[in-house]
Amino acid sequence: MNAVCQQMPARVRRKLNSKTITLAHGSGGKAMRDLIDDVFISTFDNSQLDTLEDQARFDLAAFNALGNRLAMTTDSYVVDPLFFPGGDIGTLAVNGTVNDLAVSGAKPLYLTCAVIIEEGLDVDVLRKVALSMQQAANTAGVQIVTGDTKVVPRGAADKLFINTAGIGMIAEGVEIHADNARPGDAIIINGFVGDHGAAIADARGELALESSVQSDCQALNGLITVMLDTCPNIHSIRDATRGGIATVLNEFAESSCTCMYLDESAIPVRQEVRGLCEILGLDPLYLANEGKLIAIVPAEHAITVVNAMNNHPAGEHAAIIGEVRENPDNTVILQTRFGGARIVDMLVGEQLPRIC
Repeated sequence: MNAVCQQMPARVRRKLNSKTITLAHGSGGKAMRDLIDDVFISTFDNSQLDTLEDQARFDLAAFNALGNRLAMTTDSYVVDPLFFPGGDIGTLAVNGTVNDLAVSGAKPLYLTCAVIIEEGLDVDVLRKVALSMQQAANTAGVQIVTGDTKVVPRGAADKLFINTAGIGMIAEGVEIHADNARPGDAIIINGFVGDHGAAIADARGELALESSVQSDCQALNGLITVMLDTCPNIHSIRDATRGGIATVLNEFAESSCTCMYLDESAIPVRQEVRGLCEILGLDPLYLANEGKLIAIVPAEHAITVVNAMNNHPAGEHAAIIGEVRENPDNTVILQTRFGGARIVDMLVGEQLPRIC
């Protein structure tokens, strides 16, 4: 039987004829199989997906060779609009999940992709998003190995929502945690803050603003590898997405019972982003990012780490923006350009909804 099966020709993939998504494409029947085959299987093309099983299966020995701990994460993406300067919901879903793994020190390996599609969505939009996901996965060095498709009636969702989960391996000896920050540590960022939030605000077209800001959406696993190669005992790393760097630093301060002391003049903010914030009454410290991380690094290694980051495309504008202090604990303080100081607290809500 095995010999016969090995001689069978490769499975012929189905083709989708419809130009828009209908409820039939979520029914579990032929229309759904056509959609999955033509849009997702053909785009994400890999041996795990080709088997059409209900799950991806892995050799544990391959995992064990990469580390001694499994890292897993999941996130959902509801960004509006679906396409924006510098990316789209597909690149956002892949890079966001890759980054959530990478900031733990893990090597990202595999992703899932579950889509909730509103009836009436153009199939070409879905194709474009799927292609963006695959391109982002190729850049990050990960595979999309399993997924799910649901279709809901018109008005029950807003065009397209995506959920992705990811798994990766953490090498032995890597211990990156939010509660590791210690007084004297340096606070490092890998570049300009607020680009993603500003790009989304501009892309919505509600403000008639002329802006050239693009989202910073990018995978950070390559940069983090460089950082860990330079300093294996980095204390904390987190990507600054919703809530911006202010939220991440408050999380670090609370977890480690320390004070995060920032120098406003050292924080890189594009002039266009600063101008948009002034017009809208926003604070760039709270604007979302999709390709920025905050790292807490022992002071004696900080300059070496920043120099290494500067040589990587995702860290070209990396800078030391402050230091960890002992008091007042559980607090973030910003030394302003004018010589004063203010507390940077967590926002109660979001400055801009549906930015990721």
